[in-house]
Amino acid sequence: MAHDRTLAAPWWTSAVVYQVYPRSFADSDGDGIGDLPGITARLDHLSRLGVDVVWLSPVYASPQADNGYDISDYQSVDPVFGTLEDLDRLLAEVHARGMKLIMDLVVNHTSDEHPWFVESRSSKDSPKRDWYWWRPARDGFEPGQPGAEPTNWESFFSGPTWTLDEATGEYYLHLFDRKQPDLNWENPEVRQAVHAMMRWWLDRGVDGFRMDVVNFLSKDPALPDGATTGFGALGDGFPYYAMGPRIHEFIHEMHREVFEGRDGRLLTVGEMPGVTWEQARRFTDPARRELDMVFQFEHVSLDHGPAGKFDPRPLDLRDLKASLGHWQAALAETGWNSLYWNNHDQPRVVSRYGDDGRWWRESATALATVLHLHRGTPYVYQGEELGMTNAPFERVEDMRDVESLNYHRLAVEAGGDPEAILRGLRAMGRDNARTPVQWDAGPNAGFTTGEPWMRVNPNHSWLNAEAQYDDPRSVFNHYRRLIELRHTYPVVALGDFHMLLGDDPHIYAYRRGLGDTRLLVVANLSGEEQTAVVDDDWSAEDLVLSNVDTARVDGGRVVLGPWEAHVFVR
Repeated sequence: MAHDRTLAAPWWTSAVVYQVYPRSFADSDGDGIGDLPGITARLDHLSRLGVDVVWLSPVYASPQADNGYDISDYQSVDPVFGTLEDLDRLLAEVHARGMKLIMDLVVNHTSDEHPWFVESRSSKDSPKRDWYWWRPARDGFEPGQPGAEPTNWESFFSGPTWTLDEATGEYYLHLFDRKQPDLNWENPEVRQAVHAMMRWWLDRGVDGFRMDVVNFLSKDPALPDGATTGFGALGDGFPYYAMGPRIHEFIHEMHREVFEGRDGRLLTVGEMPGVTWEQARRFTDPARRELDMVFQFEHVSLDHGPAGKFDPRPLDLRDLKASLGHWQAALAETGWNSLYWNNHDQPRVVSRYGDDGRWWRESATALATVLHLHRGTPYVYQGEELGMTNAPFERVEDMRDVESLNYHRLAVEAGGDPEAILRGLRAMGRDNARTPVQWDAGPNAGFTTGEPWMRVNPNHSWLNAEAQYDDPRSVFNHYRRLIELRHTYPVVALGDFHMLLGDDPHIYAYRRGLGDTRLLVVANLSGEEQTAVVDDDWSAEDLVLSNVDTARVDGGRVVLGPWEAHVFVR
């Protein structure tokens, strides 16, 4: 039975994806900014790790208002990263190593410097006017008056989601930065242009797409006001721009127009803030021909306080188990999970959920163990495989992220405590993910010979790839062995899932099964010794991976030191 299920499973069920954030990965020309030739030169690192897919964050032409997520030309490479020829070379080298490459696709919005938007804003009569969301001032207001915005929605990057275009006297919608106007997917010409662009990239040889905030493509055309939250009178428009009435239609149409008829080698994953498990199951049901998997955010919202993500609170492990366990159960028969701790929008997991001090190595490897052996496709974010930590930002001027800078400015203006605001940004800000990759102990961590665009974390003197390659106990080699387990044992990719000890505040344990094969993961996610009593007999002979030297196991009783994690198979 296990053999039949393995044969029937898509290739990506046993794959591991590695995300590259090009600006911070490796710089080849000394300008302080990572680039495509730098990535190519470091591909052997990924081969050594054993990953199957490289996800490339945006390298398209862009004014870089949001570090490339504001695209001004979908079919060219920004000179800061190199050339289209450099991308072709990277793609060829990825394929030569037996890996695939997927592109970040950002089509909820473009840059305001994209020719489509330049034409759209040129006149109310422009043929592309309806390619974006344009609206007059609110009834009873003159354009530019406070409160004249067509809706009261608050942007993800703080402030209103509407900016007045002085030339035409109308406002355009941008859920993110004002330089990121939202495309109007109600217009079929927009959808056709996007589909043509996607086919162009697939024909060029890329192996699929990670789709940015793809559940925002369909909006309620009435654009109603949202409930007021946050600073001032701004409201929450999320119910009206997320998971809109035509979202499944749009995603299915994209699948039909772009992916249908290709050979099945491709991967499509949709980033979907706020998606529920019921919605995710529909998006990833193979029979519906929409997406292979989605990114959900429930588990990375559990440590947000009442005032939002920059008001962090300690994570309750029971909440984490309830969340991840629920998603495992919900997508067990239909659909597929994406598994991640880190990405370019999240702080470093070893600092967030682990202990980046005394138990740095142990907590980094324990958290990796717990995540990777769930059912789903694991994603490794650059530097995560080294146990990279949050950065010690001393002041807001050390930060670069538009979200953090806008939040800090508005929160201080509203009377917030500057030190408390900075503490929240240090803990949860996106800049933590964007410090340069730590390759060695040399100047600038081997990232660049020039001045890095963002300060390198000073702990690179001991926390770096070169120091870990030949250390069998290193974080890097633990990740390598986890990936090898997924490739070796079909139970990791395809087995069922049963959470154990759900009410234990310190132990994360679960069982997987496929045919006659059983797998047990048991980890102590605390700094004190714990004892786990599981529901079966296991012995040290069943141990296939551990982040310590030995396992203290006697039948169903496992004694675990601080941040100790084991994997048993039989």
